[in-house]
Amino acid sequence: MTLKERITEDMKTAMRAGEKERLGTIRLALAAIKQREVDERISLDDNQVLAALEKMIKQRKEAITQFEAGGRADLVAKEKAELVVLQAYLPAQMSDAELDALIGEAVATSGATSIKDMGKVMGIVKAKAQGKADMGAVSARIKQKLS
Repeated sequence: MTLKERITEDMKTAMRAGEKERLGTIRLALAAIKQREVDERISLDDNQVLAALEKMIKQRKEAITQFEAGGRADLVAKEKAELVVLQAYLPAQMSDAELDALIGEAVATSGATSIKDMGKVMGIVKAKAQGKADMGAVSARIKQKLS
């Protein structure tokens, strides 16, 4: 079963169970996936669906930060609830040790010696850690290792 099919099945389950908040979030995810399929005239595979979900998760995290700064606890709670639903579709996250090992391997493979080589390292790491780690945090770790 593809990720998109799993999300569709979860939507049906949420509908039957009457889980309005969860259903709304799942429908938003499916709408984002469908929008990308229509825009690019393709059928998304699991990696592309993951990328769409990661984008939505990033938007939720940014919204939470903004709402907290604005003192809107009601909207913070809503965004956090959506975040939990969306994160359930991501694969298991990599541990810090796994991430450090992957970064070390990428540095060795690319022959990176300075911060100028960060793009090479990031390309290697992103291919293997996509969906399994927060790329912002990965970028910060690579910078730290190269400087």
